[in-house]
Amino acid sequence: MAYRVPDMGSLLVTGGAGFIGSNFVRTACDRVSDRIVVLDALTYAGNLANIRDLVDQGHVDFVKGDICDEALVGQLFRDRGITRVVHFAAESHVDRSILGPEAFLRTNIHGTYVLLQAARSAWGEATTERFLHVSTDEVYGALTPDDPPFTESSPYLPSSPYSSSKAASDHLARSWNHTYGLPVLVTNCSNNYGPWQFPEKLIPLVILNAVEERELPVYGDGLQVRDWLHVEDHCDALLRVLDRGAVGETYLVGGNCERKNIDIVKWICDAVDERLGRAAGTARGLIRHVTDRPGHDRRYAIDASKLRDELGWAPTRTLEEALPSVVDWYLEHRDWATDIRSGAYLDYYDTQYGAR
Repeated sequence: MAYRVPDMGSLLVTGGAGFIGSNFVRTACDRVSDRIVVLDALTYAGNLANIRDLVDQGHVDFVKGDICDEALVGQLFRDRGITRVVHFAAESHVDRSILGPEAFLRTNIHGTYVLLQAARSAWGEATTERFLHVSTDEVYGALTPDDPPFTESSPYLPSSPYSSSKAASDHLARSWNHTYGLPVLVTNCSNNYGPWQFPEKLIPLVILNAVEERELPVYGDGLQVRDWLHVEDHCDALLRVLDRGAVGETYLVGGNCERKNIDIVKWICDAVDERLGRAAGTARGLIRHVTDRPGHDRRYAIDASKLRDELGWAPTRTLEEALPSVVDWYLEHRDWATDIRSGAYLDYYDTQYGAR
């Protein structure tokens, strides 16, 4: 049964037009009676089309703006009576962080600081509010094939500008709880997949390139292992943490679904060929192994037993069960994909992979 929460007041979702943020907004509209305010700068990965229907229907109050804008953020807390924050807004792609790390430091670190300060100023010593800081398993670094999965007590060992900036923001969030008593909770999740994902990420990139019969770039040998979590399972977990999680605590959210990148690429190739009525192996013939990116972590895995034991959450989808519907979603929303893949995205694609 879908987890539902009572009215909690006015909910601010930062980055609510991005991939995970927009899926969370859709989930919250269905299961929460809160007033929902979305703050998003609509940079390359934020797309208002992801939630435009909710805005048009009056379910969501959308504000275009930067989380680093102290005046704007402070005004939102004051004018909208914000009592809950779910903080997604971040620069999030490792490849982009390697090419240009400064934006990651600004948004992920300074932007989180601005939000924490605004919440502290607005809420004072109140104890009923909640600030949920959403982060990544990449802050823990890489695992060897025989290592146990990450837990909430795993040491931080970030290895890219992106993961380092997210690690710094995690530390800020926890320190604002410890030092100032701000009611902060932190989640760290594994790789998400699902609808509305910006097509530079592995699964939508492979689906769309396979459809268009473009080359499928695979880093190195493609044997990197990730734990895959359907975004709707993630959103369900976040609602539970927001509603019943213990303030000051961290919860890891994982799909219990470790898979090699190359295996996912091949599965998608076969699924696309089947759906388009093409000869078997057509898409697999597009796979091109490219130079591995610097500092590429070999394996991530998450132990989400704390979330299961304390809040009763568990993933409901395996990758094999969910991927067919994900492939179908991108096939049915090719106009959306075409619109979001702007000239700037294609320029980035050329820089990163060397060819279109």
